[in-house]
Amino acid sequence: MGSWMKTLEMKTRGMKTQAAAAAVAVLAAGIGTGAGPASADVIAEVKERGKLIVGVKADYAPYGFLDSSGKIVGIEPDLAQDVADVLGVELELVPVVSSNRMQFLEQGKIDLMIATMTDRNDRREVVQIVDPNYYSSGTNILTKGNFANWEDLKGAPVCGIQGAFYNRKTSEDFGATIVAFKGTAEALTALKQNRCVAFVYDDSFIVSRLGDADWEGWTMPLPTIDDAPWGLAVKKGEDAFAKMMSGMIVDWHMSGRILELEAKYGLEQTPFAKKMHAAFRDFNPSIER
Repeated sequence: MGSWMKTLEMKTRGMKTQAAAAAVAVLAAGIGTGAGPASADVIAEVKERGKLIVGVKADYAPYGFLDSSGKIVGIEPDLAQDVADVLGVELELVPVVSSNRMQFLEQGKIDLMIATMTDRNDRREVVQIVDPNYYSSGTNILTKGNFANWEDLKGAPVCGIQGAFYNRKTSEDFGATIVAFKGTAEALTALKQNRCVAFVYDDSFIVSRLGDADWEGWTMPLPTIDDAPWGLAVKKGEDAFAKMMSGMIVDWHMSGRILELEAKYGLEQTPFAKKMHAAFRDFNPSIER
């Protein structure tokens, strides 16, 4: 094992996410920074088409949302633009939701999916989630109610998103009654209409709402649970494209790109992004392995 690998292992030893181990594995495999050549059917198709099609959220500020002109913007669209720039093609963004994002990838409607998806083993059986993970978040609620513990949700109607993994745990472990909606806009509308007493979702999304004047008086009162990494994905079997994306994720962490985008969109730096940048910033891919 080279000295660079020993250094990286020391830097990632204290990290508690699966992404740390995955990051070491990616670099040990000799994957570079994403700007190098990569060949696969999808890459050839993208270059021939002259356009990369990426599935992103359009209702999940600041990760993917519509600006005043109706354009999809946000952290993940900016990351998608990075990929298109590396490939030297135009970018087309396709709005997806939790219930259809993997299907869009399977069906070839999109080439790449960067859509706030929690990395889970069952999802890895459907799509090819790329290591290392690029982001992370946990589960919490948005409410005006007086909830101090998760168990306080027993019997309460709680808004959720169709296909989101938080629903089952909130229902089965804490006894809430989930009222599921297709997207966050519908769920938040129902919440304001008092059709639910709380909205269960990513704490990162809830934090972004708490800074909005429209949500003054609302809180995120519970301790965050189930902190879990997010994975971007390519279609199963697209190994060369997955390898290229692994390199790009390493470069995003190494360069501090994720931290830069958090600042751009008014977010506090997340512990995950800070840890990953600290783990990679001294890595020099030119060092002989």
